[in-house]
Amino acid sequence: MGLLFMICRADEWQVAARQGHYAGSAVDLADGFIHLSAAHQVRETAARHFTGQGDLVLVAFPADLDHLKWEPSRGGALFPHVHGLLPAARALWVKPLPIVDGRHVFPPEVPA
Repeated sequence: MGLLFMICRADEWQVAARQGHYAGSAVDLADGFIHLSAAHQVRETAARHFTGQGDLVLVAFPADLDHLKWEPSRGGALFPHVHGLLPAARALWVKPLPIVDGRHVFPPEVPA
């Protein structure tokens, strides 16, 4: 079973950790679900939707999340979406997603 990843602002995740759940970013709330990415999708997600944004974290989750649906998105590819609250306790790890030379640097736990 692979990992699923979420990119969000560090302050948003701090709130989620205190509250016990992540309700989603403004984009998630507008779309009605929390956007996640599989390992093979997360780098492109960062490049397309978080270019130039600092103070981000990458949060890893197991692939057996409640309320998870794989739904078509970019170019018809299936992406993992959580329809509901995302329990902070299900996070396997949270790591900073720094920018170096204009690109996000992923931790070694994320396959290239």
